[in-house]
Amino acid sequence: MRGATHAKWAACAAVVALAATGCGGGGDSGGGGGEDGIVSSSWTDPQNPLEPANTNEVQGGKVLDMIFRGLKRYDPKTGAATDMMAESIETTDSMNFTIKIKSGWTFSNGEKVTAKSYVDAWNYGANLKNNQKNAYFFGYIDGYEAVHPESGEPSAQSLSGLKVVDDLTFTAKLSQKFSTWPDTLGYAAFAPLPQSFFDDHDAWIAKPVGNGPYTLNSYQKGSEAQLRRWDDYPGPDKAQNGGIDLKVYTDNNTAYTDLIAGNLDLVDDVPASQLKNVQADLGDRYINTPAGIIQTLAFPFYDDAWNTPDGAKVRTGLSRAINRDQITDTIFQKTRTPAKDWTSPVLGEDGGFDDTLCGDSCDYDPAAAKKLIQEGGGLPGGQVKITYNADTGSHKDWVDAVCNSINNALGNEKACVGNPVGTFADFRNQIGEQKMPGPFRAGWQMDYPLIQNFLQPLYYTNASSNDGKWSNKKFDDLVDQANAESDTAKAVDLFKQAEEVVRDEMAAIPLWYQNGSAGYSERISNVTLNPFSVPVYNEIKVN
Repeated sequence: MRGATHAKWAACAAVVALAATGCGGGGDSGGGGGEDGIVSSSWTDPQNPLEPANTNEVQGGKVLDMIFRGLKRYDPKTGAATDMMAESIETTDSMNFTIKIKSGWTFSNGEKVTAKSYVDAWNYGANLKNNQKNAYFFGYIDGYEAVHPESGEPSAQSLSGLKVVDDLTFTAKLSQKFSTWPDTLGYAAFAPLPQSFFDDHDAWIAKPVGNGPYTLNSYQKGSEAQLRRWDDYPGPDKAQNGGIDLKVYTDNNTAYTDLIAGNLDLVDDVPASQLKNVQADLGDRYINTPAGIIQTLAFPFYDDAWNTPDGAKVRTGLSRAINRDQITDTIFQKTRTPAKDWTSPVLGEDGGFDDTLCGDSCDYDPAAAKKLIQEGGGLPGGQVKITYNADTGSHKDWVDAVCNSINNALGNEKACVGNPVGTFADFRNQIGEQKMPGPFRAGWQMDYPLIQNFLQPLYYTNASSNDGKWSNKKFDDLVDQANAESDTAKAVDLFKQAEEVVRDEMAAIPLWYQNGSAGYSERISNVTLNPFSVPVYNEIKVN
């Protein structure tokens, strides 16, 4: 897939809430109690307007997940894609799909949700002139290149692959076979939009109207967003509370302090500085659970020094020089888990997660590391520089720890050094300009719980988030075969074969899986995090 920088890039998403000053909650910030009680939760201002096709970072996504429901929904416990508004999604060739939606659904303004609501929304999201950050999610649909060309103006205004059949039915024709494409349709970019979105776009942006269990009553940037239960919501997952007040914090330490003081009900990003205290502070009201996020070290394959015939030995040697167990224990207090493959445990074995796939290549072994690097011709330029953004304190700690591990393994205190870049924006700009001098901090937070999403966007030739420009025909061919395979188990097996190519070439070094962490007050219960590390707001109960 083509596209701009993927802003669900986990490194960005994971640090959104880690900024400077605090915004404390008031004494009764949580509202009343009982059935109609309001839950107060920490939050950060979204990066983009709250449009489904224009929000691709976690904070805005939290709101969209409350005010919208799409064709599919990802089970908050298992992550499985289950039908929500879809009555059925059928295909005989993994390329032409007939989609029927359930009747009786409306938007919160009373408009009916129809097939046209989806087709119009997807056409809007794909069209280059609307400048939607999630446009590339529509790239599989026939006609995408006409509405979103690589250069120049669009030659069409709508996707030729989308057709409205009747009020409750539309068809989608893809430009290539993609058997698990229906499972991607739980992502927010594929949400339906009411006619009011198109009639008065500015008014809709000021107060978005959706079809989910909550309505957005108000949003004051820098302060809070107030969401309230929509009593006429037609779906099966109605809100179990009266609403959610998302309170803006620019320092999650302040949010944590407010939680402990009883001024806040929920913090969904426990700061690293509090991890040593959190069990004593919260007991079983602290949540630490795997999420669909992996952190890696990527390589600049556009630099010939890192793309030699024996370069895989050097890259694998570096992987074996990293003591993941020690770093996740000491730096991250076990809120990270050493990576054993290039996906995430939340996929489960049937979904493609395999804790044996990386094998020895991810095992810490200083002797093997040194031998492999020597056999591969040594470190390019004699030294590894790991580039990272320095505008959050957390990255320096683990980069230094990784370098110390490499230096100790190789018996050379100058073998690895950190290469800080001042801001995340500058860091991403340098990556986009292909200026990385060596390995660089990378990561991925899944858009949808499919093994395909952990592999194709990152490693397929010229894919949207293939920042290192790795290219391998065998990998590409296996991904194409997997996408075309109608049997899910066989497709997963083919994706795992593709992942083995990533391993053998060490296209990126898997470091660790990131956990979701949260803490909550005694005032609320039934608090969980979904596989995306986001609170399942609609299930929270006020005691």
